[in-house]
Amino acid sequence: MFDNVPSSIGHIGTGQLRALAVTTSTRLAVLPELPTVGEFVPGYAAVAYNGLGAPKGTPTDIIDKLGKQIDAALDDPQIRTRLTELGGIPMPTTSHDFGKLIADETEKWGKVIRAANIKAE
Repeated sequence: MFDNVPSSIGHIGTGQLRALAVTTSTRLAVLPELPTVGEFVPGYAAVAYNGLGAPKGTPTDIIDKLGKQIDAALDDPQIRTRLTELGGIPMPTTSHDFGKLIADETEKWGKVIRAANIKAE
């Protein structure tokens, strides 16, 4: 099973779940003993991202204000520590860079879907 670390970490910590690897490109600080899948399958990386979106046409000043508040929260030591403890990787970024990440991930997984000839039912 592939699951996000934050929802599995409690079970891993109690021994109810035995993790084999993480799908991030680097090992996680919270589970340093776990290899990455990429250590066995070169180039493999699959990461779940969380972010905040706004409707198209939202004024730039509102987007900038939200971005600054989100980055401030992600820079808060308590929040950063808790996210890391859960296996998350805080990634303060700009709205432009987050949009690029979404576009890049869409392209990456689109290639996988097309190569596997996956069709919506």
